[in-house]
Amino acid sequence: MKYTPPELRTVDVTRYVTPLREGGSLPAIVEANDEFLYVLKFRGAGQGVKALIAELISGEVARLLGFRVPEIVFVNLDEAFGRTEPDEEIQDLLRASEGLNLALHYLSGAITFDALVNELDATLASQIVWLDGLIMNVDRTCRNTNMLMWKKELWLIDHGASLYFHHNWSNWEDQAKRPFAQIKDHVLLPKAKELETVNDEFSAILTPERIQALVSLIPDAWLTGVESPFASAEEHRQAYATFLNNRIANSEIFVKGAQDAR
Repeated sequence: MKYTPPELRTVDVTRYVTPLREGGSLPAIVEANDEFLYVLKFRGAGQGVKALIAELISGEVARLLGFRVPEIVFVNLDEAFGRTEPDEEIQDLLRASEGLNLALHYLSGAITFDALVNELDATLASQIVWLDGLIMNVDRTCRNTNMLMWKKELWLIDHGASLYFHHNWSNWEDQAKRPFAQIKDHVLLPKAKELETVNDEFSAILTPERIQALVSLIPDAWLTGVESPFASAEEHRQAYATFLNNRIANSEIFVKGAQDAR
């Protein structure tokens, strides 16, 4: 059966609700023209569009593997939107983010996952550890789990710090075949006792066809510019696909790294 890739909706910001002062990226809760609230990740923030690309690819990989991830949408930010914002820092961010940004559906009333309170079985813990080993997610620690409990279900959020290899493309092909050292700090690592079983199951799901479909979601406008080391947006896009396919093909490397860290 042919795989049908996800189709991301595009919405327009109509109201800036409040900033979420977490780290240096200053995401914000905004309202869009569909009357839903979203957590908006700005292209003009510290890590620029690379954080948006990581959020997009990693979030949709997680969704494909069966995890609950808030809906991801593209968000247009009009050039006139920030003119009435009194906070100069936020106004500068809005101006630098004109055009296409990324957002996740806001889970109103969700609470932060607490490993001491919320029990997870070994299977789910192993699945999340495997995902984070694949995407090299440094941001799932006891200090900041980036998991939410919403309506008694676990949701994964905030993957902008993953795929950090793309901040320096000089040795990206080698990094695809390396263990993920930071997995030692993963909040769920002590419970991840079924990594080999999960590896077989998840590797079979993430076929090259499905990876290709996911990276095709990256807008051309995010793949061009003075920082791109590639000749075209398509060449840049294919580098992400190659990296992920190589990492999946060599998944036993990051699985063994996680097992050793346990």
